[in-house]
Amino acid sequence: MLTDGYGAIVYDLDGTLVELDVDWAAARRDVAGVLETRDLAVEESMGLWELLTLAEDAGFGQAVEVKLGDHEREGAWNARRLPLAGGLPHDVPVGVCSLNCEAACQQALELHGIDRHVAVLTGRDSHERRKPDPAPLLATIEALDAEPDETLFVGDSDRDEIAAERAGVDFRWASDAETAAD
Repeated sequence: MLTDGYGAIVYDLDGTLVELDVDWAAARRDVAGVLETRDLAVEESMGLWELLTLAEDAGFGQAVEVKLGDHEREGAWNARRLPLAGGLPHDVPVGVCSLNCEAACQQALELHGIDRHVAVLTGRDSHERRKPDPAPLLATIEALDAEPDETLFVGDSDRDEIAAERAGVDFRWASDAETAAD
């Protein structure tokens, strides 16, 4: 069972519990457009998270956050519930630590009735740092009144795995956790 030996479980959201219906290429184009109107050089090879970092470093993080959040909130209305969500509730506290904005996370969790099983939600805009920095994950664990070495983090990206490693938290890929949830 997924919870065996753990005092808490923290999940990533998008790609783990739900799949937001976001056109990420369009979101990237819109974010790039915000930066270009502010005369920042945007290279075609830059990914969305690189653009967000560029915006923050140049003092335009809030403008980009609004644009990106719009895409995520819109995508949350049509989020698809993933199989791993079917394993909830657990007999240990559950948190969500996501790179998506908190409002979109809350919306997607509510859409599928998952919110009642989640005690703590940390979105990209809930914390001054974001994954793979371990700080948001550690803040989620602390808010659950849990310890990192007794917590499992379940995610679907390299950023999730790196954040867990840096936080001293066990990690399991969402695809592997589905079989452990049975």
